[in-house]
Amino acid sequence: MNQPILYAIVAMACYGLSDFIYKQAAAAAIRADHFLMVQGWVFFPLVIFYAVATGTLIPDPAALWGSLAGAFVFIGFYYFIRSLAAGSVSTNASIFRMNFIVTVFLVIAFLGEPLTPRKIAGLALALLATWLLVGAGAIAACTPNDARRRSLVQVAVATLAFGASNFFHTVGLRHGAVPETLAVAQAALFMPLATVVVYFAHRNLRPPPVTFKYGAAAAVVLLGATIFLLRGVASGQASVLVPIAQMGFIVAALLGIFILREPVTVRKAMGLVSALAALAVLAWS
Repeated sequence: MNQPILYAIVAMACYGLSDFIYKQAAAAAIRADHFLMVQGWVFFPLVIFYAVATGTLIPDPAALWGSLAGAFVFIGFYYFIRSLAAGSVSTNASIFRMNFIVTVFLVIAFLGEPLTPRKIAGLALALLATWLLVGAGAIAACTPNDARRRSLVQVAVATLAFGASNFFHTVGLRHGAVPETLAVAQAALFMPLATVVVYFAHRNLRPPPVTFKYGAAAAVVLLGATIFLLRGVASGQASVLVPIAQMGFIVAALLGIFILREPVTVRKAMGLVSALAALAVLAWS
């Protein structure tokens, strides 16, 4: 197994754990804006410390693409966490992690990465998985129809925004930015943006103490996910590696089913199988 693929698989595991933490935070009634603010407070100094310690904090104008990505990461995470209030983690996390479809189309269209028959097959399987999982969520959910529809709209916005963020990171890498420097640039916009949103919404910056428990845990695993994904994309094709990393929903879905006892329907199972097939096809494209 080549190194970029290995990096993407580690990122996949980290993203899956972060999705599960988000669901736990939603179940604890933690507001999405409070959660992201605390996550940003912890992530920012951690990524700076890591970059300085490894000698990879290298200023470069191309790193500004990471800051643009940070704005879209915030939008993606904000609406994803909000969607979990009325949606199951095994369904919404699966839809959210399909954001790689957006990234793949953008890097093929604008960065010239090749579109192969295997990639087409992988994307088709991913789209099938999304359709199956949306249907599974509508059947299995016991929330009111309006709440469920709102949840699906929120996770759709999150999916589009996060897919765009991975594209902006890829642009920065192709222009020579160092992965860790891109991650710092992302956090440099994400953290103040999350803080400003909370201040204007509540006129104070005092999140409930329990927020730090979940926000700090999410920051740690997301640091791993971000660094490993960017490291992989720096030396490989984003149209292959981003889809693998975003398959973290498989981990989140299994945790949701076995730990949170979320229901398993035939349609949901078929959706997860289709997602696994998409992963296998894209990994070997």
